[in-house]
Amino acid sequence: MHRLQTSVILPSMDLEDVLARIEQRLAALGLSAHGASLAARKPDAIRNLKRAVKSGDRRGITTETLSALAPVLQTTAAWLLGGTGEADPNTHVRVVGRIGAGAEILPEVEQIPPEGLFEVEVPFPIPETSIAFEVEGDSMWPRYDPGDIILCWREGTDAEEVIGWEAAVRTADGKRYLKRIRRGAVPGTFDLESHNAAPIRGVLLEWAAQIQAVVRAGQWRRFTPGQRNKKALPPDA
Repeated sequence: MHRLQTSVILPSMDLEDVLARIEQRLAALGLSAHGASLAARKPDAIRNLKRAVKSGDRRGITTETLSALAPVLQTTAAWLLGGTGEADPNTHVRVVGRIGAGAEILPEVEQIPPEGLFEVEVPFPIPETSIAFEVEGDSMWPRYDPGDIILCWREGTDAEEVIGWEAAVRTADGKRYLKRIRRGAVPGTFDLESHNAAPIRGVLLEWAAQIQAVVRAGQWRRFTPGQRNKKALPPDA
């Protein structure tokens, strides 16, 4: 999420709507206003908003404050501000395996359980059809580092549509790579280019998906399914 360091002035009715949406998310998550404000590092945010609504004060609320509250309330600042989008957008994605950026990943010997390696929480809404891979190897450095998480759509796309783009691919001999795709010398084949390694030429692809987003190593949170709703909140949250 991008945090806009600006202040917006809302009519009192709009402030009431913002407060109503905040209270809706508090109720859905079983959080207190005080605990959520502390978790957002805005200790008086919701209390001050309640006071402003009660008194008819039109000083407004900053988008910075809404952006801080949004991840605690497991929603977006746009929804809190104007009801745009979904109240409870999906921000979790299953990491279904590792992908080679220099390393050679063989899915059939990777021994990944059916439910995937783990889930990660990302700082933006994503479609339910998203899948993710953890980058292994450094042939795509500096674009990608080991431990980065790449997101793509499960259904993939025609390999011809990702020519010239970086993509997650699985070759006909069962290897999984993160590479830039080029058309091969023989029709129906493709060259897989790296940023700092020799290309792999003339391969057949059985699956390809364009990279939709990247979450850098150290910027994602690892979850098991039972941990989804367990947030690091103060004791009285």
